[in-house]
Amino acid sequence: MPSRRPLRSPVAVTAVTCAALATGLLGAPQPAAASGVRIHDIQGTTRISPLAGERVTGVPGIVTAIRASGSARGFWVQDPHPDDDPATSEAIFVFTGKETPDVAVGDSVTVAGKVTEYYPGGKDAGLQSVTELTGADWDVLASGVPLPAPVKLNAASIPARYAPSAGGGSIESLPLRPRSYTLDRFESLEGMRVSVTDAPVVGPTNTHRELWVTAQPGHHRTARGGTLYSSYGDPNPGRIKVTSLIPPAAGSGTAGQQPFPVADVGQRLTGTTTGPLDYDNYGGYTIQATQLGTVTGRGPAPETTRKQRADELAVATYNVENLSPKTPQAKFDRLASALVRRLAAPDVVALEEVQDDDGPTDDGVVTAGVTLRKLTDAVKAAGGPAYEWRQIDPVDGQDGGQPGGNIRVAFLFNPERVAFTDIAGGDATTPVRVLADHGKATLSASPGRIAPGDPAWRDSRKPLVGQFSFRNRPGSRVFVVADHFNSKGGDQGLDSRFQPPARTSENRRTAQARLVNTFVKSLLATDPKADVVVAGDLNDYQFSPALKTLTQGGVLTDLVNRLPLPERYGYVYNGNSQVLDHMLTSRHLTRPDYDIVHINAEYADQASDHDPQVLRIRP
Repeated sequence: MPSRRPLRSPVAVTAVTCAALATGLLGAPQPAAASGVRIHDIQGTTRISPLAGERVTGVPGIVTAIRASGSARGFWVQDPHPDDDPATSEAIFVFTGKETPDVAVGDSVTVAGKVTEYYPGGKDAGLQSVTELTGADWDVLASGVPLPAPVKLNAASIPARYAPSAGGGSIESLPLRPRSYTLDRFESLEGMRVSVTDAPVVGPTNTHRELWVTAQPGHHRTARGGTLYSSYGDPNPGRIKVTSLIPPAAGSGTAGQQPFPVADVGQRLTGTTTGPLDYDNYGGYTIQATQLGTVTGRGPAPETTRKQRADELAVATYNVENLSPKTPQAKFDRLASALVRRLAAPDVVALEEVQDDDGPTDDGVVTAGVTLRKLTDAVKAAGGPAYEWRQIDPVDGQDGGQPGGNIRVAFLFNPERVAFTDIAGGDATTPVRVLADHGKATLSASPGRIAPGDPAWRDSRKPLVGQFSFRNRPGSRVFVVADHFNSKGGDQGLDSRFQPPARTSENRRTAQARLVNTFVKSLLATDPKADVVVAGDLNDYQFSPALKTLTQGGVLTDLVNRLPLPERYGYVYNGNSQVLDHMLTSRHLTRPDYDIVHINAEYADQASDHDPQVLRIRP
């Protein structure tokens, strides 16, 4: 949108009038409104303003907050005289573009401007709109006017049901039912001052100075203080994002906002956090804080799994998040330290998001030996084993991920504990097959890729299968399949204006799961007692169609379902603790010992955004 130069025309106010305003005896001075329109008339009782596209004048209110930086500057105005309809918001954002508005919090103003509906990320992103005034000018009538009291967000004020249904269509035209649905409740408070008090942190502080809290502290808590996402039917209505409008402390010399609180899941934002309720494309409804609580308490300590026993084979999976030689050495060191100390040096590690030897530089390089050497050298420096690796270079630009990075899955293994069965013939495009070998199963290539030419893997990582033998059991064969399924990119968000939201990427993952399931079935058809481990970042939930397809026929058991419910997570997104990474075993492995090792996802300081997982088996 083009920038605009707002007008600020203060009106003289007597000392008596100011005193009366301060004590709330008088309403803010209001001139005769040319349109007679108030903010609740603009907001209306649905998500779209009944005055969208029209210019309104003389709209009264009090400035409650100012966004004074970035390219979407402006201020929030709230009417101190609400109507009696709970569906109509009493506040609105006045957009001034790149120009800092010449107003102050506590100014009583009348505003004129065009009513617009702004869709964060663009209308095609599928998100809800924010009703705004653009091309605005205003008059300041008084200063230092008391602000309207914030609406308290808590378990009593937030409905248990999250969103109304439109059969997958838009909910924009549906009348708001703020007593029935969370999204309707939040929409009815759009732009208004809201607050949370002593709120548990359920999403750690990120690099954008944001964190997530829950206003429903007793709802679906994890064992370590987060909020568990356990079904499509309950996205946890109490989650809300917090960011800050507070300027730098005087004399701090800090550019931008003052330091934002650094918090981990399990801590608490103690005291009251207050600000206008905004909506954006990076998490939906957000408190733009003008008053921030203080982080208190200690989150749970990072976990350490037990070491495998002599007769146990330990297999791990770890998404190392775009690891390349251009990654700072400190991250290699942290990953290595975690592998050695937190994961007790697993015998086999399935890695996801290993990039090529020049990272995101897009110049045709596909090898990853430098990346893997840096990691294994860091493991040795941390006191760990001399891991060897196996992987297959992808075709340039064909496996998705960060452009130029050529991410792939790879195996690390400790040759003192396991042997890798090298069988020539595996490459980026040749599908691996199952062969019979004296009553047992073997592979046509090890390592090999599962159905790499199938359309399901277009622009997605192809699964890597390897054949291992456990040195403590001569003749043993363990087949490990490392996976990194298609991402959720393109899915509609939980807070979308389309309800229920479409999960279009789910179809690809379900097709990918079917191919892996078919491959495992072929292993078991050749040898019903084959020991198979499927591990990796499947980018989907334990209750999803993809996981149901992957385990179809009982050929695999998803081990996350054997954990107590409050422990079923290893990733935190928008305040939801959830499952994306999985380890699954074939039925011959009857007593696996499985552990999600929480060292990353719940922390502001993390080496990866995923928690690793470890499985101990007796092949």
